[in-house]
Amino acid sequence: MNFKQSEALEILERTPAVLTHLLSGLSLEWLINNEGGDSWNSLEVVAHLIQCEKSNWIPRINSILTNIEDDPLPPFDRFSHLGQEKGIEELLREFSQSRQQSLYQLGALKIRSFDLNKTGLHPEFGSITLQQLLSTWAVHDLTHINQITRVLAKRYDQDVGPWKTFLSILK
Repeated sequence: MNFKQSEALEILERTPAVLTHLLSGLSLEWLINNEGGDSWNSLEVVAHLIQCEKSNWIPRINSILTNIEDDPLPPFDRFSHLGQEKGIEELLREFSQSRQQSLYQLGALKIRSFDLNKTGLHPEFGSITLQQLLSTWAVHDLTHINQITRVLAKRYDQDVGPWKTFLSILK
């Protein structure tokens, strides 16, 4: 196992700044592009991350730490952010503030190494540990950073010509 809470925090602390540097000031054409079908654009991804801060990570961490083993985790609707109409600057500010608050709350919990083995009951996956949830939080951030960069690159999919062969992000 590679998990170290301090290392997970390195990712969680940086994500708002990474997204702010990547997306702030971009034209709407960049922000509304998606990968087709029901895929999300950059605005929707940031809105999803905000919803996760409010309704997913800390509530579920608290549930694992305070409840009897295998109590159901609080429900989370992964699609409740869809239909929001905020601009990117407002979304980035809100995400940054929400993440800062989540990290403050996480620090106040003073999670110890033996807490990492405590479990909760996920509605889809069954029994999960706090370590798995914390690991997932960090990888979830990286997944959505990857998604955003893929969506941005896809906008020029047809414009790069023969170089597409060398641009793995477009495959």
